[in-house]
Amino acid sequence: MFNKKRGSRPGAEVNSGSMADIAFLLLIFFLVTTTIASDKGIPVMLPPKVETEDIKIKERNIFNILVNSSDMLLVEEELMDIKQLKKAAKKFITNRGQDPESSESPGQAVISLKTDRGTSYEQYVAVRDILQLAYNELRAEHVNLSLSDFLKMSDDLKDSESKEKYDKAKDEYPVMISDAEPSDVGGE
Repeated sequence: MFNKKRGSRPGAEVNSGSMADIAFLLLIFFLVTTTIASDKGIPVMLPPKVETEDIKIKERNIFNILVNSSDMLLVEEELMDIKQLKKAAKKFITNRGQDPESSESPGQAVISLKTDRGTSYEQYVAVRDILQLAYNELRAEHVNLSLSDFLKMSDDLKDSESKEKYDKAKDEYPVMISDAEPSDVGGE
């Protein structure tokens, strides 16, 4: 069967003793060189902490929004779809004392946003975005610009005319959104 002309040689073997060392070094290399993308939150400028007494705000100047753990909105004690929120917020902010149940002026209008601990992050962000959009639209209308032109202007405030217009709109419609402490699911 076999023709043995010369002595039998063992087959070539790969030394696997250092394979574990090589795998470990590769793992360390990839851990060191890989960048981990960090999630970014919502940029919110917090006011400095001031030790003062509670500020009294008239109930009519507070626009209450509650988001439950099922992501449903209760706006001023009425169930509301998120698509209707912007219009309702703009109406509240621009009331200027006409409706005795609504805000006295845009500078006194406070939007109170309260969530349950079970509220999804996506719903919270969607509500915040809609409220910010409502303020931006009101500001743009106040200085007779389209929303896109106003947002472009707010990104580039180098010339004095743009800065003056932006400050005028900001003074007329200050963003006053209060994030209330979340309540536990199913209760206060």
